[in-house]
Amino acid sequence: MLKPLSDRVVLKAIEKESITKSGIYIPDSANKEKPYMYEVVAIWPGKKESNMDSIKIWDKVLCSQYAWDDVKIDWEEVKIIGIEYVLAIVE
Repeated sequence: MLKPLSDRVVLKAIEKESITKSGIYIPDSANKEKPYMYEVVAIWPGKKESNMDSIKIWDKVLCSQYAWDDVKIDWEEVKIIGIEYVLAIVE
């Protein structure tokens, strides 16, 4: 498992549904837009003045587009992002 340093968070993409509410199947090749909703899989306490205590593991969050670094570990792709680019927690 990754342990992010400083004020970073490790995120895993939440898969979008392939079937719409009306029952239409949308293949992955048609979905060119990457999801912005992620699940937090690892955090680090961070600096005293940071906002790290507001996010917990397994929270679903929205983040800024293109603000992350892609990392592939154990055949799983995750994103490492600074806490300042996490826009909201989805409840």
